[in-house]
Amino acid sequence: MILHVDASSAVPPYEQLRAQLADMILSGLLPAGHRLPPIRQLANDLGLAPGTVARVYTELESSGMVTSRVRHGTVVAARQRHTAARVKGQAGDAARSYALTSRRLGLSLEDAIEALRRRWADLSDSDGLVPREDG
Repeated sequence: MILHVDASSAVPPYEQLRAQLADMILSGLLPAGHRLPPIRQLANDLGLAPGTVARVYTELESSGMVTSRVRHGTVVAARQRHTAARVKGQAGDAARSYALTSRRLGLSLEDAIEALRRRWADLSDSDGLVPREDG
């Protein structure tokens, strides 16, 4: 697992790390049951405060991507079927995060939408992320 945080980026380190881990989990690069590094170890490896990594793990846990247990660490959760309300809630959370990041980078709404369109078009069936057509 290779993670990188660019300290000179306009995107906060927390968001860089969260996005990378979420992408790895959603793409299957980090399979269910994979144990993430301990908070202190990952913070030390990336030069971040342990609280930053803890926040990332907490956010991933609240979105159902990982589970954390004392003395057992944080592991990638098994993919679950989500209710429509949960899917909409997670999509809304992701959209808010993307909107905040786009604003911090100084993008216009049109530029942010175009960037999303390009990434959407880059996704393939092999990514395991086939978009739903039913809305």
